[in-house]
Order: sequence, then structure tokens, then C-alpha cells
Amino acid sequence: MSWSIELSADSALPVAGVRLGVAQAGIKKTAKDDLTVVELAPGSQCVGLFTRNAFCAAPVVEARKRLDATEGACRYWVINTGNANAGTGQAGLAAAQHSCAALAEQAGCESEAVLPFSTGVIGELLPADKLVAAMPKALVDLTETGWQRAAAAILTTDTRPKLASRQVLVGGQPVTLTGMAKGAGMIRPDMATMLAFFATDACVDRSLLDELFRQAVAASFNRITVDGDTSTNDAAILAATGASGVALSDDADIDVFQDALTELCIELAQAIVRDGEGATKFVQIEVEEGADVAECDAVAYTIAHSPLVKTALFASDPNWGRLLAAIGRAGLTDLDVEGVSVYLNGVLIATEGARATSYTEAQGVEAMAPTDLTIRVLLNRGSAASTVWTTDLSYDYVRINAEYRT
Repeated sequence: MSWSIELSADSALPVAGVRLGVAQAGIKKTAKDDLTVVELAPGSQCVGLFTRNAFCAAPVVEARKRLDATEGACRYWVINTGNANAGTGQAGLAAAQHSCAALAEQAGCESEAVLPFSTGVIGELLPADKLVAAMPKALVDLTETGWQRAAAAILTTDTRPKLASRQVLVGGQPVTLTGMAKGAGMIRPDMATMLAFFATDACVDRSLLDELFRQAVAASFNRITVDGDTSTNDAAILAATGASGVALSDDADIDVFQDALTELCIELAQAIVRDGEGATKFVQIEVEEGADVAECDAVAYTIAHSPLVKTALFASDPNWGRLLAAIGRAGLTDLDVEGVSVYLNGVLIATEGARATSYTEAQGVEAMAPTDLTIRVLLNRGSAASTVWTTDLSYDYVRINAEYRT
């Protein structure tokens, strides 16, 4: 059955077998929750995807290693904000390991069953002792309804929590999926400084869970960009607790679950873009009629990363020449520019290598006015297509990142 319900951050559903607790460890300069502990029921299966940045953070190295060593049999996630523990060498690895060992001792599990995650300033050693001192408070705080507080506790420059749920029927029985994410800047696949945590009470074999999650992330978190900077700390994790007793037993069940998981990931990925640092526009870039997906992506990301395009978007200036310039330098071989058509919020602005005869500046101004914009490019080279979500580039983006460490 395909019945499903969607729930926003205000009504996110608890997931059986998952408890979350938060505490103030004093890592952030302001007195805010900056430590989150997530407890998973015994027997839970975990899969994860991580940044491809070569300077990946110590917690990324540790989480990858521990996932492999335990074959996904995780019991706890320990998440801190305010410090990325990236660019910290062997001392950073030791700090991440110490944090995991301390939580394992306090919680009564094997150290390898604890996964670490960090976000915040790069190049500063994680004050692990502060985390360890706050862990008892986070453990006491553990509750199935802790998603809202946890979603707020993992934020850095974000202006709001990002949390959502789906509930679907599998074999006639309800299955719940809930996820939370953080990220506003340093956003570019693979993946986009983002962290994302998902849980479901379904029974899912780990190999299948990994396949479904990879597909969902490919359609969501690897389709967003704010500034073109791939973080050192990106991680997306999915746990299946099996607490519902409902298994994905046939292709129809798998399809229902996959659709719900992908929709959930897309919602949170788009929430990251909408909360992009200093962003005033949410921009969907659709590139169609490409020879293959790779060249569609090349055009989409060239547009999305162009400072000239992004500043025009901020100004609501229909400077369509900047779009043509971006398309032209995207690296497509033998591009027939006269075959390219460009639309802005449904208005045809350029075709046959020039401004469309039907286009007027007044149409362009009107098309640029909304907060949500769609840039659509038809390449006339094939049947491939791709979509990327991005933002404009504002004064506030420069200010936020110039003042990030002050």
C-alpha cells in the first residue's frame, strides 16, 4: 500500500527503539545545548555516507572505521557542535576515540558501538573532557520524544532546526521514519557542513538499507549547493531499529519505503538550502535534454556556483546574460548555442542564441520577484536531465563567514 503521512518539525514522530538526549558541554561560546547523544536499541542496523573531502575530520575517520568494524551494529551516536575536530591530526583522532570510549563506559556498551560526529570551527582540537563531563546529563535526558531538542542542539550557523517525519504502511502495518539535519554554509556534494541523522522502526537487512539510503542521498543531499564548498565533516546516517517488527518483505514494500525515505531526505536537503547562510532565494535549477546526466550536472552546478549569477539572483536582477555565460563555460563539447533555451520561472528568456523575441524586461523583473525561483535550461542534445537546488549570494553570506570565528 502507498498510504503515507508527512509531518513537519512541529509534529515529528518518535521512532521506537531510539532515544535522544542533549546537554550543554560548554563548547559553544554561548550557553546553548551543544552535545547530543542518540541511543539505539540493541540489534539496530546502521549505514552511513560521508564527505569525500581528503581532509576529512577525525570523527568521520572514526565513524567510518567503526561502522565497518561492527558491520553497522551501532548503539550510540555522540554529536557535538561548536568544534569540527577537523585538521587536528592524531590528537583529533585521540579526542574522538576518547569521547566514544567515555560514552561507552557510562552507557555500558562496547566502545566500537559508539559513532562520533562533530561540526563547527575547523582546525581547533575538540575539548573532549568537556564532552565527557556533560555526557551524564545527556544520558539522563534520553527520551523517545527528544527529536526537537536534538535537532536544535546540532545547529551551527543555522537559523532554525530541520526535522521531519514520514509514516507509511508496509504490509498493512505502519512504519515510521524520522530525520534531522543541520547545515547552512560550506554546502556542496559530496555531501553537503551538514550532518543528517535518520531512524526507522522497520526491519531492514543492512545491505538493502545501504542500497536504499544511497539512492535517497543521491537524489537529495547530493543535489544541493549553497557555496560550492565541500565540508570536512559531512555525514548522513540511517538506523533501522526493527522495533516495529515490520519487515520489507517484497518489492512493493521496498518501493513504498524507498519513496518515503527519499522524500524525507529531499525535504531536509531543501531545508538546508532554504536556510543557507544569508540566503534570500531558493533556486531550483533544472537542466534537460542533455546527452547524459553528467553534462546536465555540469551546466546546473556551473550556474549554481557562478558568483555573478548568484548576486544577480540576490538583486532580483534578470541579468540573463550571466546565465548564458555560465552555460557556455560548463565544458560541454560542441554545444550548439542556437539549440539552447533558457526559462526563468516559466518565462522564455533566451533561445536560438539570443534573447527570445517574446521576452520583455518587465517579464524578467516579475519572474525574479518571488522567493522561490526555477531556472530551466533545455540543451537540445538528448533525453538526460538533472536538478540542483541552490541559493543566491547576499551581503549577509559574506558577513556571516567573515565573522564566523569572532
